[in-house]
Amino acid sequence: MLARLRFPVEKSSGRRYPEPAHPYRNEFQRDRDRVVHARAFRRLEAKTQVFTPGLSDHFRNRLTHTIEVAQIARTLAGVLGLDEDLTEALALAHDIGHPPFAHAGQEELNRQMQRYGERFEHNVHALRIVETFEQRYARFPGLNLTFEVREGIVKHSADLTPGERPELDEYLPGQRPVLEAQLIDLADEAAYNTADLDDGFSAGMLTAADVAECVPAYSAIYEAVETQFPGASERERFNEGLRQLIDWLVSGLIEGIVLSAEAAGVADFEDVRACPRRIAAFSNEACETSLALKRFLYRRVYSAPELREDRGRSMRMIAELFGFFMEKPGSLPQPYVDRTLSEPPHRVVCDYIAGMTDGYFRRAYEQLIGPAPE
Repeated sequence: MLARLRFPVEKSSGRRYPEPAHPYRNEFQRDRDRVVHARAFRRLEAKTQVFTPGLSDHFRNRLTHTIEVAQIARTLAGVLGLDEDLTEALALAHDIGHPPFAHAGQEELNRQMQRYGERFEHNVHALRIVETFEQRYARFPGLNLTFEVREGIVKHSADLTPGERPELDEYLPGQRPVLEAQLIDLADEAAYNTADLDDGFSAGMLTAADVAECVPAYSAIYEAVETQFPGASERERFNEGLRQLIDWLVSGLIEGIVLSAEAAGVADFEDVRACPRRIAAFSNEACETSLALKRFLYRRVYSAPELREDRGRSMRMIAELFGFFMEKPGSLPQPYVDRTLSEPPHRVVCDYIAGMTDGYFRRAYEQLIGPAPE
């Protein structure tokens, strides 16, 4: 459909540290594989998505969510004629900068950093991971990913304004990222909206009828499933409706991107970069449905008392551990202690906590401060 907008791998701006070409993998395939083998990627398995793992073995974690995003993004790229390898690399890397305890962890780390005139953003932290913190190669620091993947990591969900972040000026502020990168945030939205419905259903927080009452586009799916599968279990009928909802949202995203590209008159990937707005967009109906799903999930899941209490507890623990390390930086692991000699301690403490899994954080908290609050 939009093969003319595909970013050609041979046009890549390359790697920070030049490397010889691989005999049978192109540059974006190598980037994808480097992300998969990164320690930060593996740690996603032990980081909360929405529901803590103690409640059930079936809830998503940050890694399984990432795999679902990659599946949707790869499908979009394949249908639209874009570069699937670049898209998949970006999808797999899009959440590696998330700290423990989901968005509660990000919010609290940002609050702590604001006390020192800085902020914590998981996309910028992800860039630091692939540029510096991952140490897998003898010849260079980080993963030495291509420019397009590094740019997509910091710009897939928001554009950069010139002068806004001087440390990111090399990533073409004022220009849009390639379309493969623009897909990621919306694939993420389709994935978490539907996955959180699924997990919320499993947790007993909602029913299919509840969703149909609040999300008009879902009501037709619900009625069709109830009519077509009267003998199926409630769980089976819910799964059938959820499958159709995912398909409907992804189809709406494909339609929206094609219409947006036609309206913008973009002819190639360079036009995508120069376009005054992003090309990736849901169709109007799919956009309204996605917003309705977000509102429903906020009321019925994210603001539920049990999740709200867990969120508050996690934020308090992060604040306490952050404060502990600021008072006693010598308690950090030695590589981080060494960094405090040349970097602001608050940045080093933030980096250390951001890299923790939920379980490692709890162990560190209990070792250094005391029993974790129930």
